[in-house]
Amino acid sequence: MPEPINAQTNTDDLNAMLEVLPPAIRQWLEEQPDIHQLLEVVLDLGRLPEARFMQRTIRLESVQVEEYDLQYVAERIGQFGKDNRAGIPRTLHRISAMRNRQGKVVGLTCRVGRAIYGTIDIIHDIIASGKSVLMLGRPGVGKTTRLREVARVLADEYDKRVIVVDTSNEIAGDGDIPHPGIGFARRMQVPEPSLQHAVMIEAVENHMPEVIIIDEIGTELEAYAARTIAERGVQLVGTAHGTTLENLLMNPTLSDLVGGIQTVTLSDEEARRRGTQKTVLERKAPPTFDVLIEILDYHRLAIHLDVAQTVDRMLRGATPRPEIRVQTDGGGFEVVQRSDLAPRPMQTELPLHETDEEPMRSSAVVSGDMKRGAPARVFPYGVSRSRLEKALRDLHLPAYVARDVSDADALVVLHSTYQRRPPKVREAMQRNMPIAIVRSNTYAQLVSALRDLFHKPHDGETAEERALREAEAGVEYVLSAAEPYELSPQNSYLRRLQHQLVEKYRLLSESVGEEPNRRVRILPIYTDTERED
Repeated sequence: MPEPINAQTNTDDLNAMLEVLPPAIRQWLEEQPDIHQLLEVVLDLGRLPEARFMQRTIRLESVQVEEYDLQYVAERIGQFGKDNRAGIPRTLHRISAMRNRQGKVVGLTCRVGRAIYGTIDIIHDIIASGKSVLMLGRPGVGKTTRLREVARVLADEYDKRVIVVDTSNEIAGDGDIPHPGIGFARRMQVPEPSLQHAVMIEAVENHMPEVIIIDEIGTELEAYAARTIAERGVQLVGTAHGTTLENLLMNPTLSDLVGGIQTVTLSDEEARRRGTQKTVLERKAPPTFDVLIEILDYHRLAIHLDVAQTVDRMLRGATPRPEIRVQTDGGGFEVVQRSDLAPRPMQTELPLHETDEEPMRSSAVVSGDMKRGAPARVFPYGVSRSRLEKALRDLHLPAYVARDVSDADALVVLHSTYQRRPPKVREAMQRNMPIAIVRSNTYAQLVSALRDLFHKPHDGETAEERALREAEAGVEYVLSAAEPYELSPQNSYLRRLQHQLVEKYRLLSESVGEEPNRRVRILPIYTDTERED
C-alpha cells in the first residue's frame, strides 16, 4: 500500500540546497542533528556563516565568508532577477542577494523551500466555497506554503483551471518546469516585480482561469488588478503585506483590497440618529476579498468570514471578533472562538436545474454497491484526504485511500462537487461505482459516509444519540457553508432535542413538513423568531 499524503508530509529537496553551498559549510550543516529543520543559511562577506533552524541559530566559528564562497554559490544557481532573487531549478529554494553600491554581491540569504501537503485542511471549507480569500501574516508563518497547497487542491481535487502568478518563482520554484507541489495548476512567471499587475490582468484575459493565485500584493496597481480580477468572477486567493485587518485597512496603498475608506459628512438628523459626529469614516466600495485570514502562527488562524460586515463595524468603533481555528494533531481543526458575525449566504455551485430531490441526510450512498472481500480503495474528491484516512483507521475498515478515481472502488465526494458532475464523478457513475455524498468536509460526516459505504452499523447508538449526531453534522455544515440544512424526519421529542442543540450554537432552527416526515431545518443566521413544533 502506498504511503498516503497527510498533514505532516513535506518535501524539501534539502540535498539540492546543500550542494550549492561551499564544501566546508555543507559539511558543517550535515553534522547537525536537526538538519531537516533548517530554515536558511546566511552568508555575509567577512562574517561568520550563520544557520537558522526552527528552534535555534548557530554560527560556524572557524570559518569566515570570503568572496570566493559567494562566487561558488552564485555559479551553481539561476540568474538573479531585478528583485535580487534566484533559485535552484525544479526546487522551491530561494537565494537572495545583498549588493554594495557598485552592484557587487556582498551577502546571500539561502532559504530552504518546502512543499508541505495538508496545510490547508484547516481552511479547506473556505477555499472550496469559491470565495476570494486574502491571507495576512508575518514572514515565515507559511503564507506561501499554503498558497502552493491551495493551487494543488483546487487544480487536482476540484478540476478547476488554476493559474499561479509567480513573481519571484517562490510558489512553483525556479526554472521553466513548475514544481510538482502546485499539482496541475499552471504557472505564469513575471519578468520583473513591477510588472506583476500586468501579468495578473494578462492571465485573466488570455487563459480563462477559474482561480488565480497571487503572492505578495504590495502596490496600488496590484490592488487595482486584484479588484479587476474579482469583478470578472474569478476566484482570487492571495497574500498581502500586513499582519492584521486593522493595519491593512489603514494602509492607503492596499486598503482597497478590503473596500477602502472615505470620509462622509452626515446631515444633522442622521448624525443624531447614529449618535456620532457629522464627519464619519465609511467603507468606500465592496471589498475585493470576501474572506480575510490572519495567520497568527503556523497552527492558529483568525478568520474574518465576512470582510464587508467586519470593516463596517470597525469603522463604527467596534472591535472585530474573528473565528479562531487551531489545527489539531490528527489533521483536523478546532474552533476555539466563534465569530459574532454570521457570514452572508455564499453562492452555491449547484446548477440552476437542480432536481427537487428529497432532503439529504448527512451522507447518502448512490450508484453501485461495495464489493465484499478484498480491501477497498476509496478516493476522496473535494474532501480532506487526511481526515478520510483517519476515519478509515478509527473504524478499522479493510480499505485505504486511492490516488486516483481510476484506481478506486468507491468515491467519497462533497455534495456541491457531485452536483456539478465533474469528469471524475461522471467516470465513477459510468463504472457504477458506489458514491458516498457528504454535505460538508468534516470528520463526523466522513465517518458516517464510510459506515454507510461498508454497511457498518453505528454500534450501540440510541435514537437520541443518532439524532443529535446528525444535528451536530448539520450545525458544522451551516457554520462552514452558511446555507440552510435539513435533517432527517424525527418525532416531536427528538426534534425538540435537535432544536435545543442548534440553539446552543446561536443558530435558528425550524420544523418543516408534515408528519410523519416533519423534520428540523437549520438556518445560518440566529434571530429571536419564535418557532412552534
